[in-house]
Amino acid sequence: MDPAPHSALPVVALVASLGGLQALSRVLAALPASFPAAVLVMQHLESGRVSQLPQILETRTVLRVQPASDGDALCAGTVYVAPAGRHLRIRAGRMLALTDTDPVHFSRPSADVLLDSLADAGAPVIAVVLTGRGEDGAAGSVQVRNAGGTVLAQDRGTSAHFGMPGSALRAGGVSEVLPLPAIAPRLVQLIEQAHRTNE
Repeated sequence: MDPAPHSALPVVALVASLGGLQALSRVLAALPASFPAAVLVMQHLESGRVSQLPQILETRTVLRVQPASDGDALCAGTVYVAPAGRHLRIRAGRMLALTDTDPVHFSRPSADVLLDSLADAGAPVIAVVLTGRGEDGAAGSVQVRNAGGTVLAQDRGTSAHFGMPGSALRAGGVSEVLPLPAIAPRLVQLIEQAHRTNE
């Protein structure tokens, strides 16, 4: 699909930690090839390791998958995966930026860093907090919701670890709590609604 580096392009951010590979795979596998949004993926990764996450996810979705690069212009139907050891941010004009600033919640990449930038990017944006330990993503979820975005959280029953979704829920940043199989269909609904609103 052609790049659409403007505020009308919907952006979905999937953030996860421990147990995230299964959750990310399940969500991405259920999204259609025609999904009219850019998808950003942030999973906590050990710094210094070469991440195989883009290659793994590429086998589990019909969407295009690529490692996120500094200066990427976002395209609909493309999944951008945060690299190990670098924060992923979205900046004005729906462009990506990679930074080497300090870890947040002992993590780089960090969910909070990505979600904070998403809140500043303007609607329509959707954040999804998936399974993981710790509190990363809670503060960023509040920022996204306060900015008019939507935040979905994986429920306790389908999360390998409910730390991240639970923290976002307690912080007041979550719009809806859903079981893992319901997340992709809800994303499709929300993006369709966003397109109708922008027409």
